[in-house]
Amino acid sequence: MSRSEIVSCEPATGAEMWRAPVGDVDAAVSRARSAWTGWAAQPLAERITCLRRFAEIVQGDADDFARLIARETGKPLWESRTEVAAVAAKVEISIRAHEERTGTRTLEGAAPASAMLRHRPHGVLAVLGPYNFPAHLPNGHIVPALIAGNAALFKPSEKTPATGEFLVDCYHRAGVPQDVVQLLVGGPDEGKALVGHPQVDGVLFTGSERAGIAINRALAGEPGKIVALEMGGNNPIVLWETPHLAQAAALIVQSAYTTAGQRCTAARRLIVKAELFDAAVGELQSIIQRIIVGAPFDEPAPFLGPVIDNQAADALMAGQADLVAQGGVPLVPMRRPDPALPFLTPGLIDTTDIAERPDAELFGPLLQVIRVNGFEEAIAEANATRFGLSASLIGGTRARYEHFWTGIRAGIVNWNRPTNGASSAAPFGGVGNSGNHRPAAYYAADYCAYPVASTELDEPDATLGTGFAER
Repeated sequence: MSRSEIVSCEPATGAEMWRAPVGDVDAAVSRARSAWTGWAAQPLAERITCLRRFAEIVQGDADDFARLIARETGKPLWESRTEVAAVAAKVEISIRAHEERTGTRTLEGAAPASAMLRHRPHGVLAVLGPYNFPAHLPNGHIVPALIAGNAALFKPSEKTPATGEFLVDCYHRAGVPQDVVQLLVGGPDEGKALVGHPQVDGVLFTGSERAGIAINRALAGEPGKIVALEMGGNNPIVLWETPHLAQAAALIVQSAYTTAGQRCTAARRLIVKAELFDAAVGELQSIIQRIIVGAPFDEPAPFLGPVIDNQAADALMAGQADLVAQGGVPLVPMRRPDPALPFLTPGLIDTTDIAERPDAELFGPLLQVIRVNGFEEAIAEANATRFGLSASLIGGTRARYEHFWTGIRAGIVNWNRPTNGASSAAPFGGVGNSGNHRPAAYYAADYCAYPVASTELDEPDATLGTGFAER
């Protein structure tokens, strides 16, 4: 059903915090099309100066920005502060990436002509953002898009529009023209209209598998539009031989439960060598029972806030019940202390004996444990997913890790590090249903501009060769 306005409520309290009417897609696109050529015509140095001012403004308003993100997402304040820091840091990273990956080059082998490689912006790009990192992830598309000379139409998640408004206001205060970067308030209908609009030159999306596949299907007949999809994962973390079981358990907890499990790189499946199962579960239970679940500004500070809303909490509780009904054994049951609010305690469930484990991204603080006997079985189990975003090996030797790296199918493969917390200075993306081979982060420059190859000579110079009759 179409809505006339979008209302945002605080997950931790249920209180309304923001509302605004939905935007006019056609009008926004029209303004962007009129504005982007002027922005693209500015010297690159001027666009970069403008984006550096944006980073300074974000840093100056960091406390207000972080508190807003904490209120709207339910994240602990400490975590919201790390998101704001990532927003500011993205500018310098994107400047380096633009020069390295899409800068101007003189090529060899065209004498007496010169050969050049330059890059041009696409034009008007739609950016569709998620709710889990409502500033950092869309900013990761918008900053490189603006540096390259594009206009950006940003539709935030309808669950976190206030954060999107704050982010866009920072661009405008830095001097990015109002029509070059715009906030489009809306829900699924506005998102679909943006994706399908004939005057939009590309779609940069971060969100669910279902929505990403719908975008891919909608644009299958439009090869002229650039489409970059980042769609999450059912990520494995493999625990093998290690004398450091307490540290391993800490890495597993960080992987599975940071951001209340609402990260596309969160560990969903712990695949553990059978001989380590009892000891590993004991270490995990010891840490899980110490995790503080609470509201963003509570003291002492919580590790977990709520999930985004009651609908998400209901779906996660139903997902746990379904796993139990199929034969899963709760080792630490995920619980919902208050049925009126979306707080969930972290859950741990043994799904080894489920004959056909569902390949689903349960987007919350629920970790499945699967016992295996051999390392090849562990790799096969890790790869038993249509996704392929992130994977991590905890323990083992360097040779074991090289075997794991070679055998695993994922875009991010770590050793003795969490599955999440990827660096913005590296490419970010996966295979399978995790994306469409358009990695973001450092490689975002690749989809924000297209290459133009030129062979150039000051005056025409040609001779006729074989195949021409004499005059």
